[in-house]
Amino acid sequence: IGLAEWLVVDCADWRMIPLENLVAAADGTATKIAASISNPDQLQGAAFALQRGVDALLLPDDAEMWGVAQELAAQRLADTTGASEASAMVLDQQIELYPLEILGIEPGGMGDRVCVDLVQMLEVGEGLLVGSSASLLILVHGETLTSQFVPPRPFRVNAGPVHSYVMMADGSTKYLSELVAGDEVLVVSPSGSRVVSVGRLKIEPRPLLLVRYGDDIGRSGQVFLQQAETVRLVSNIENPLSVTHLEAGMKVLGAAGEAGRHIGNAISSDVEEK
Repeated sequence: IGLAEWLVVDCADWRMIPLENLVAAADGTATKIAASISNPDQLQGAAFALQRGVDALLLPDDAEMWGVAQELAAQRLADTTGASEASAMVLDQQIELYPLEILGIEPGGMGDRVCVDLVQMLEVGEGLLVGSSASLLILVHGETLTSQFVPPRPFRVNAGPVHSYVMMADGSTKYLSELVAGDEVLVVSPSGSRVVSVGRLKIEPRPLLLVRYGDDIGRSGQVFLQQAETVRLVSNIENPLSVTHLEAGMKVLGAAGEAGRHIGNAISSDVEEK
């Protein structure tokens, strides 16, 4: 290490610990590490060894393994060069956020609220796209802000009740009630998006608010959210807005999707969600 330009590694037995040792030894040198991988379960460990990962992967002629490797490359790119560039490699199209106007807020009764706890920390401005209609989703902010009453939970998005849609990493949607640990969701902010795995779901009965919103071409949507000061919506002109302080006319961010969905996938059939 330090003399050769490339070091190709094919471990017969132990794989992850030797790769971590080599990545650490090569750090700061001109030597790059290439790992031969034959088991798809080992791809993630090699790609993210000591967070940095190896410099190249040698893979067999296996389309599934190559697909997984490309997704991992996109995730690593998000960590090093910016989320939006990486997400473009994962999604067929990037998520475009634009302003939505708050049309009204009213009591929403009691509901089973879902907190989505992620395996990575969220930044201020990041959240999940959720809503009662897949055609117009709203960006719910993560619990990253401090307050005098409760500590932040910077890995959590209080995403609303079980019936709501949430945007997944591949551009499809799932009901919040369908999420399980290990599912990959799309974390979105005004500066881009990235893929993060779900670590845990917390489902509890809570009082809700019904928030109605619309865009400038006449589309409208709604979302139920817990009635709590720590639940916020993302705005591109001011700090995240608490749902308990929302007023008609305020502007928040969201994204348009396909109105017709079957098992979370967009379809061309006529489907109306109200």
